[in-house]
Amino acid sequence: MSLSAALSIGRSALSASQLGIQVTSNNMANASTPGYSRQRAIIESISGDRSIGGGGAGRGVRVGVVRRDVDAAINSRLTAAGADAAAAAVQERIFRQLESALGELGENDLSNELSGFFRVWSERANETKSSSSVIQQADRMARFCGKLRGDLTDQRAQIDESVAVTVERANQLIANIAELNKVISTSESGGSPANSLRDQREQAIDELSTLVDVSTIDRGLGGFDVMVGSAPVVLGDRSKSLEVGKISTPEGTRIVVQTVGDDSQQLEVRAGELGSLLLNRTGVLETTIGRLDRLVSQMIFEVNRLHSTGTNATGLRASSGTVAFAVDQRTRSLNDPTNDVTNLQPFKASNGGFMVNVRDRATGGMQTVRVNVDLDGIDATGATGTGDDTSVEDIRAALAAIPGLSAEFGPDGKLRVTAAEGFDFSFSDDTSGALAVLGMNAFFTGNDAADVAVNAELMADSSKLLTGRMVNGSFVENGTALELARLQERAATGLGGLTFADHWRDTSQMVGGGAAESAINATARAMVRDSLQSQRDAISGVNIDEESIGLLDFQRQYQAAARVISTVDQMTQTLLGMI
Repeated sequence: MSLSAALSIGRSALSASQLGIQVTSNNMANASTPGYSRQRAIIESISGDRSIGGGGAGRGVRVGVVRRDVDAAINSRLTAAGADAAAAAVQERIFRQLESALGELGENDLSNELSGFFRVWSERANETKSSSSVIQQADRMARFCGKLRGDLTDQRAQIDESVAVTVERANQLIANIAELNKVISTSESGGSPANSLRDQREQAIDELSTLVDVSTIDRGLGGFDVMVGSAPVVLGDRSKSLEVGKISTPEGTRIVVQTVGDDSQQLEVRAGELGSLLLNRTGVLETTIGRLDRLVSQMIFEVNRLHSTGTNATGLRASSGTVAFAVDQRTRSLNDPTNDVTNLQPFKASNGGFMVNVRDRATGGMQTVRVNVDLDGIDATGATGTGDDTSVEDIRAALAAIPGLSAEFGPDGKLRVTAAEGFDFSFSDDTSGALAVLGMNAFFTGNDAADVAVNAELMADSSKLLTGRMVNGSFVENGTALELARLQERAATGLGGLTFADHWRDTSQMVGGGAAESAINATARAMVRDSLQSQRDAISGVNIDEESIGLLDFQRQYQAAARVISTVDQMTQTLLGMI
């Protein structure tokens, strides 16, 4: 081997050790950089050429490539685990907020309000509480229901805001991944790996996976394609933005995520923060709001049904409904699908009828007339249809035909029944629920928790509270108060055969159980993610001790290479001195 060849070998060793020190220093500098993957200088021997003197001895050393230490399988599992952990954390947060809003573990909750409402009716029946106390307690319960629903809808609005923010961040990451695909492809087309850029792309994909469930396809120099469900959002250096859409359904407004453009595609997001937000918005949150509304709707209907057939010792001189009917709606049957008034109500009248008791105040004589309510959905020919069924105008006409009564629609579209001079009246035995649907003698107004309130007439004048009722033709002074107190223990058909208390207890237990389960799930998902992160760090993370040892190795290699060059130089100088 010639001295020039030995000098070349020493120079290659200097270059290799210098690059090795550079890679090691970069690793140590980025030991705490999020997403950084340890790099390793792969050193290769330069094989000798037997045609050259030296008998085929090597020609030195070189760094073949600077490689990232990564395990694609572990990284893929970590990406999926990150999405699951993020979804579980969001679900736990939503359940905890919901559980706090219900407050069923404290004293200020709906269960106590319901108990207080029925208790005050019982006390009124026993004449230990006044009518004013009943109205005040009912008003308190109605306000509590409204506030509770407001808290739940506020939480739903917060979720909608979080969805919008999450989609905006996802769009930033999607655009960033597409740009990195372009830059990496350009950089690596010359043959050198763009390790730092690949780390940045991998980190962007990992963060995107915590927002939405993603899958990737490695196209080599073409970059990474990213899919959300079956929809591509990144194809090489091209990307599609996402946007929030709203779809109206019979149950309400549903929030969806879709791609932007003429070929817009709705995404099936099932994991990540966004998937969890959408799932729990339409899941436990909407379910809880729906169950609260159903409870309050049935409360309104059942209480009004009893109060509408109540009376007092002096009887009624006039009674007004609380539901307004436009002129074109009055002749449509109560069960007509085109009746815009009754179709908006969550409670419905059924086939049956009610009794009207008209008393001559001078003689004390009483006439009882039945008003039939035909809502069987069958017309005069026996075919299915509502054309022959009872409308609010039919009820008005039937009431107006009773001697001693008049019935008409006021300017506000509400039915008003008035007794003639010297007469009073009352309703009883309503098997149809039509009086409650019309709001006659209503105790509550509204349809659900969003608008429930005590009738303004009762709030203004507590003497209009009807605590008595006609039972088998005789007046029972506390009959309605007793019936309303017993309502607490009565199973409601509209609540699946449960009492009001049992229905709400099931709701609160559903939320409480879900909160406990979500906490366990969040902890388990986080442990899986942390375990995979530890495995990833063992492969791709920087260990300062290992890098320090590697630094010493390259330092010794550099010193040895310098010694070789120095020795060759001395030998060259000796040789030149002999000439």
